[in-house]
Amino acid sequence: MSFTTLLTELSDRILTITINRPEKLNALNKQVIEDLSAVMDDVYQNAAIGAVIITGSGPKSFVAGADIAEFMQLNASQGSELAAKGQSMVFDKIENCPKPVFAAVNGFALGGGCELAMSCHVRYASETAKFGQPEVNLGLIPGYGGTQRLTQLVGKGRAMELLMSAQMISAAEAFQYGLVNKVVAPEELIAACRATLQVILTKAPLAVAACIKSANAVWNEQQNGYQVEIAEFGKCFDTKDMQEGVTAFLEKRKAVFTGQ
Repeated sequence: MSFTTLLTELSDRILTITINRPEKLNALNKQVIEDLSAVMDDVYQNAAIGAVIITGSGPKSFVAGADIAEFMQLNASQGSELAAKGQSMVFDKIENCPKPVFAAVNGFALGGGCELAMSCHVRYASETAKFGQPEVNLGLIPGYGGTQRLTQLVGKGRAMELLMSAQMISAAEAFQYGLVNKVVAPEELIAACRATLQVILTKAPLAVAACIKSANAVWNEQQNGYQVEIAEFGKCFDTKDMQEGVTAFLEKRKAVFTGQ
């Protein structure tokens, strides 16, 4: 597949998606949202893809927010529609993807960029990365799930401070807050993501998907996370991967999982 605003590369079952608008610091606009939605549909459907890395083009920016010029002519209902469409087309689709999605944050992750990183299952950052939700500077609030996911990741007190002050924090601070999982040198960022994903790809794919679904249920008010975990745990017993995993453990050998 080819996209107007994205570069994609599939290697060893890991799809790297690069948002490619470096002249705009990879800002999210309508086309980027549509391209991300389409590529995530392929991730869901394509058995050759086992995991995903999302990053930004160039050394300066992961995604430096939304394309503010698109906001100028919107009224309240259109603004709500923009947020709802973005959440359903991209951010929720990433968060609920049954395959692991890592954000490789290579620079500025501001506004919608920080929201995009937070929708991924895991975030690795380069030492030069910066994070923030500066929407209040524009008389706005985050619209792509930022108020919810930031609170989930760093706690209510720190989230409130960052949301209301529009403060930008460093990668080191983001790690301290629990916003990112790991901080590495810029030249090591993609390799660090790939190394962890390659480990995950040796595990049972259906069990990995069940972990994602169950962990996400913690924050879903329509679901009881414990009940989701119980159901997903039970489903594992009907899989060939579970039989293989238990047999391999008992036989003291490495399991070979097939995703069945």
